[in-house]
Amino acid sequence: MRVLLVGSGGREHALAACLSRSPELETLFIAPGNPGMAPLGTLVPIDAGDVTALVAFAKEQGIDLVVPGPEAPLVAGLADLCAGAGIACAGPSQAASALEGSKSFTKDVADAACIPTARWERFENADEALAFVRRRGAPIVIKADGLAAGKGVIVAQTLEEAERAIVDILTDRSFGEAGASIVIEECLVGQEVSLFAFCSDGEAVLIGAARDHKRIGEGDTGPNTGGMGAISPPPAFDRAAQEKALDLMVRPMLAEMVRRGTPFRGIIFAGLMLTETGPKLIEYNVRFGDPEAQALLIRLQSDLLPVLKALAEGRLEDAAIRFSDDASVSVVLAARGYPGTPSRGGVIKGLDRAEAIPGVSVFHAGTAVENDRLVAAGGRVLTVCATGADPEEARRRAYEGVSAIEWADGVYRRDIGL
Repeated sequence: MRVLLVGSGGREHALAACLSRSPELETLFIAPGNPGMAPLGTLVPIDAGDVTALVAFAKEQGIDLVVPGPEAPLVAGLADLCAGAGIACAGPSQAASALEGSKSFTKDVADAACIPTARWERFENADEALAFVRRRGAPIVIKADGLAAGKGVIVAQTLEEAERAIVDILTDRSFGEAGASIVIEECLVGQEVSLFAFCSDGEAVLIGAARDHKRIGEGDTGPNTGGMGAISPPPAFDRAAQEKALDLMVRPMLAEMVRRGTPFRGIIFAGLMLTETGPKLIEYNVRFGDPEAQALLIRLQSDLLPVLKALAEGRLEDAAIRFSDDASVSVVLAARGYPGTPSRGGVIKGLDRAEAIPGVSVFHAGTAVENDRLVAAGGRVLTVCATGADPEEARRRAYEGVSAIEWADGVYRRDIGL
């Protein structure tokens, strides 16, 4: 099978590692990829957001399956263009991708499908939004309505923080057009988990679950990021609880999407809050999470490629996958300054030493090669992942791997998995 994997982050590196092991793989192209992915396939210098160029390349190369990693190309219509060209794509249509592309759309769907979620309101006018939060008080959550690379959510603990977030997003346009409108919702309290499933029209097959650590600082402090680490499976959310959450949070949404004429086919990632009164929906994403994918896929035992092909063709009965019983922990190494302006150009060494540790894999994200040296070239730069017989062993191995890496500008949380 000739495959085009789209993306360049740690999630895509983990996907590439799985796909490259498949006996059904003939050729793997990765657009644009990163230095860590170069040994696994042929890197193609096409930006992940250039959906027209991606589909043109896929046609030229006789690609059998396109595997989208990030959300942006899906929201831009990659799956629709693939369908028009007769190419299978393991991702949802542009219309169905609105589940991630618009937070207010997701909330509308959740309300229509009677899915438990936080109370919410949508605003385009800053003065109206400010008046609303002054009536409601804090803590309260402010979200840019559109795509903001995982950084468009502010959990404001004080009224002043909420007011500043509203002005930053709606007035100063800190997230550009993604912040043309905002969603303001009640602050849910509990343990956050990420639930993943293969979906086709109204059906869903469980993949598994992980727990992300969103904030930059230890003890869940500081601003939100794209994710600073993950554990899989998450504590207090076993297989039975995951299946129950599918019934409550995913299958009703799929039925509502069918009713609206925009059926969803692809991978759904439901962000849930396990509250005292039961799970509540935080958001939907239309792809694997990052760094949850790294923590999940390092435990994968079955062949992912035929499963993704079956999903793209609507054969959900062939979409079951198998994971080891091991626990896993992933720790993100970010560049100093992230999630603001990250430091770039710092030399990174010691990845071979890290991967020599039993159970440890290192996935690249924001890396580049300059003068034959690996350097930092992004915000989240590496993800160090490890498996173990239990969470404690996985965590010990992961941090042993982190300690083996030499990078003066690297920062990371020391409490992932605690």
